[in-house]
Amino acid sequence: MHAQRLAPLVGKPPGQLLIHEIYRSIQGESTFAGLPCVFVRLAVCDSRCVWCDTPHAFTQGTARTLDDIIGQVLDFRTPLVEITGGEPLVQPESLPLMARLADAGLTVLLETSGAHAVRPVDRRVHIIMDLKCPDSGECANNRWENLADLKPTDQIKFVIASETDFRWAEQVIRGHDLERRFVVLVSPVFGAVTPRQLAEWLLASGLQVRLQLQLHKFIWDPEARGV
Repeated sequence: MHAQRLAPLVGKPPGQLLIHEIYRSIQGESTFAGLPCVFVRLAVCDSRCVWCDTPHAFTQGTARTLDDIIGQVLDFRTPLVEITGGEPLVQPESLPLMARLADAGLTVLLETSGAHAVRPVDRRVHIIMDLKCPDSGECANNRWENLADLKPTDQIKFVIASETDFRWAEQVIRGHDLERRFVVLVSPVFGAVTPRQLAEWLLASGLQVRLQLQLHKFIWDPEARGV
């Protein structure tokens, strides 16, 4: 099944990345929310989360060189850049891309599912790792050893589609002492859990973690691309 999901990468020129889109917008998530940010969205993902809001990135992409990508990012003259997907780490060339962007003086964010090893990622990169909750359908693919490789400056995100998801996340946060080790974020699935519901569960739990909303979905059409 995973081989089929990675099929769009077959035939990609060596050293290039399959890019879905590059655009400038407002960062909608993490502790960087609200800042202007350049998004480099890589194509292809080996996960199929039930609530995924970017399925168009699974197969739609154009092969581009690192020099070409970096040139376009720098043209935006924006100090914050996020590498996202899809799943960036299914393309090994994402690693030198992030390193070169950091070399250029940019603050680099990586959005990753947590199903792939984060140890090879340049230590200057701020990793925002998504631990998949049960309702995502991808919980079994969480790579728990990543927790030992993350830095204190990295962030862990839980996307919550139900109270079952929240209770699972609460157990994981407490079991791995995550709220002491990292910034921990909990997000409601847009249209499945209301912000108020998630806020009430969080307040009742006593956890010291951050509730976040997908800011961009409140600014622009939730179904819009490139924003």
